[in-house]
Amino acid sequence: MSTDQGPSGGTPQPAYHHGDLRRTLLAAAVDVIAAEGPAALSLRDLARRAGVSHAAPAHHFKDRTGLLTAVATEAYTLFADSLSEVTDLTERGARYVRFAARHPAHFQVMFQPELYRADDPALVAARERAARTLREGVAGLAPEGSSAEDARRTGIAAWSLAHGFASLLLSHNLTDFLGDRDPEEAFRSVADGLFEG
Repeated sequence: MSTDQGPSGGTPQPAYHHGDLRRTLLAAAVDVIAAEGPAALSLRDLARRAGVSHAAPAHHFKDRTGLLTAVATEAYTLFADSLSEVTDLTERGARYVRFAARHPAHFQVMFQPELYRADDPALVAARERAARTLREGVAGLAPEGSSAEDARRTGIAAWSLAHGFASLLLSHNLTDFLGDRDPEEAFRSVADGLFEG
């Protein structure tokens, strides 16, 4: 830590140096969103938490919407990475649930496009990769000879199951159903009952 002259040239003010302030601010933003929701997020508060001037976050994100765009971009990237590690449809659904459980703030932001700049190029690329990964997971689910519309409907049904389960999990509406069971295992039992029963 070094010191800089204060605004009037008098008492020195501490100057903090971060190896990666952007990463520090993103991590702090995710913590705030997880604890208090996106509405509680402010660049000024994040600057205080990081020990930097209130203007420092604007150098990386411009404004609050820019910060939330970065959070959403990171969310879609992590999401696609998680889903692409497995090929089985039920396992992709379980990974969907795992992602939501491990990254609740990311999950919350990525599905609220009014919070961020949906046309941001990095976000568009990350979202398209995640969508491709989801489509690949349900490609073989529709019966042979199905129309494109039937296949799309089947894909939406599978997505709805995973997304609905994850959303219910995060809102604590599955507590009685889960008991001591792992959420991913519980999801597998539900999915297997629907698609194999």
